[in-house]
Parts: sequence; structure tokens; C-alpha cells
Amino acid sequence: MGKAHEVEPDDAKLIAAGFDPATAPAEAIAKLRELRGTPGVADLAIARALGEVADPRAAAMLAEMEAGAAGALRREIRRALYRLRQHGIDAPASAAPVSSTSHDDDSEKSALLSPIDAEGARLVWIVKPRVRGGVMRLWALISEREGLVGAQNTGLSRRELKSEREELERRAQVKLVDADWRVADFIACEAWRVTPESRRGQVGNFLALRAELIASPPPTELAHPVYAELAAEAAEEPSVELLKEPELLEWRLPDALLKPYVDEIARAGESVIVLNPLHKQERVNAVIERAAAELLSGDNGKRVQRRLEDIAYYIARVGRRAQAGWAAAAAARLRDGVDVTKVLFFQAFIRTQLGTVAAAEQEKAENEPRLIMTPAEAMRAREAREARTRRR
Repeated sequence: MGKAHEVEPDDAKLIAAGFDPATAPAEAIAKLRELRGTPGVADLAIARALGEVADPRAAAMLAEMEAGAAGALRREIRRALYRLRQHGIDAPASAAPVSSTSHDDDSEKSALLSPIDAEGARLVWIVKPRVRGGVMRLWALISEREGLVGAQNTGLSRRELKSEREELERRAQVKLVDADWRVADFIACEAWRVTPESRRGQVGNFLALRAELIASPPPTELAHPVYAELAAEAAEEPSVELLKEPELLEWRLPDALLKPYVDEIARAGESVIVLNPLHKQERVNAVIERAAAELLSGDNGKRVQRRLEDIAYYIARVGRRAQAGWAAAAAARLRDGVDVTKVLFFQAFIRTQLGTVAAAEQEKAENEPRLIMTPAEAMRAREAREARTRRR
């Protein structure tokens, strides 16, 4: 560890939480990682402490923190990285530059995000001031299922930028929220990576467009800021009340993923072998539990986690902190590999998803003409035809 320094109030709280600056580097870093997000423990104190740990793993953790940091925290992280560089320890290549002479001034960039709509689409704007006045705006249209749908750069005056924002919000009846540009950049780059090769040519040269505003390499990981912003809330159980929020009410997992489970539930309900209603309900519950375990794991589980993170990030910025905390808590359960079948929120989420598909299939069946009639239906149809013939 580095030389002793005057203990700040935040540093005292860090020590009181169990951090010992005299421990070996590996143990110190592990403890700081464990304490991150703990109520009462400030990320500023963690960043300062990491700057005193002469170990490449400290620089790596600072780089992770920097990805979602802004303002005073980001400045403290840069100071910590600078102290490590004085000991010959460089930040990982993916970290943003710490030099104050950098021409790519990260602090001047900003971003705007729209909510995610029912189809999984949203807008991302990344804005950077131009030397000659006005701004350059990177506009990206993103689809959860198709990746990057469109992207373009446009030079605008600040008045034009404000006017376009107001017009979009009025026309689409949505609110764009101010966001950390690094979060917006990760969302856009993530969408580009999952865009099918066959479609990339249709959305322009995104990487060239991005390079006009951002000099650093496209990020491949993000320490999502919602876990630090909503640390206390994320530690609690996610509430099923979240399902009443519009962002969840409109969210639909792909029908192709849900239909096999819906069909299995239908077969369980129609079974002539299992006649006891209680046994039928047990079979249905078993299908739902398996659906939760399978649909919320692997790549699909990661996609659900990412959407919950971004929902939390957005709704926190429109003033719905309690609901944002529920979304962050749900995302944290997926991030930490918790058994989702034991989490009431995820049980209700999967039931809702399956129920929506089942209801849509039932409505479609009721609206389609019946090809096979029961004897009673056939008799009524014959009587109706005969009545029409007599009237003629």
C-alpha cells in the first residue's frame, strides 16, 4: 500500500465496514470489490483506496468503475489511475485515457436515451461539441431483436438539437432522458455486435460514424451504473408490483420461446389421465418453474438482465426511484446467478408472459371458423339453414 494520508470521512466509513489498507493487495482488492454498492460505503472512497494498491488488478477494477462513472467519482478514479501509473501500473487498454492533454474530452460528451417500446426498439443520441460551434450528434435506432437498425451523424446548432428533442418527445409521446454517454455508447456498440452481417451494410458504417465522436475502442463490457446508483434498493427483493409498470406491461418475450411451454400447459389442462384439478395445477406449476429456469438463463437470461438494467436506468431518471430499484434488484438476481424459480417476481413475470401468449392463441381460435362441429352445433346449423330456406 502507499504512504499514509489524512483519513477522509468516507475513508473512515470504508475502514469501519471492514477494509484494512494494510492487507495484501489481492485481499484488499477482493474486499473493496465486495464492499462496492454497500450502503454507507462511497465509491469515491473505494477509488481512493484502489489508487493506493500497487497492483494491476486495482487498475482493472478502477477501469470497470470508470465505465459507468461521471462527475466527482470519475475525477477521483482518474486521480487513482494516475497514482498507479506513477508506480508503473497502467490501466487496461479498454480504459478511457487519464491524460489531461487528451484531445478526446470525455467530459464534454453527453447522451439522450428514449424508453424501450413494446417492440424492443429505442433511440440513442450521443452528442459532442464541435470546435467551430454547435454539436455533432450520433443518432442510432436500436432493436432488441434486430440489433442496430439505423445510424447517422448530423451537425446541429444547440437550438436545433433542443428543437428536435422537443419535437420527438411531442410526436412520440415519450421523454428522452439525459444519460452518461458511456452507457449510451455501450448500448449502441452492443446492438452493432448483434446485428446480422447480412444487415450491417444497410445501417451504414457505424464504427466510422462513432469514431467521429469517440476515439476509444468500442466497449465490450459495462459495469452498469444502476448497481451503484441504486445499491440499497438492489439489495432488496424485487417487487411483483414492477409488473404493473408500463415498461413491463408492454414487454413481450419472443413467441417462439414461449409457445412450447404454452402448448405443454394446454396439454396438462386437457389431460384425461390426470383428472384431479390439484394434480393438473401441480403439472402446470412444474412447467412454469421449468420455463423460468430455462428462459432466464444463458444468453436469453443475459438479455433479460440487460433490459432490466436499462429499464432501471431510464425510469430512475424520470423520477420513479422505487420502481427503478425493483428493476435493478431483479437484474442483480440474474447477474448473481440466483435461483430464479425461488424469486416471486420472476415466477410472476413468466406466468404473465405465458398467459399473454395463451390468451392471444385462445382469441385467435375463437375468431376462426370451426371445421369440426359437435352434434349439437351441427343440428343448430342445419335448423338455421332450413329456416332460411322456408323464408325464401
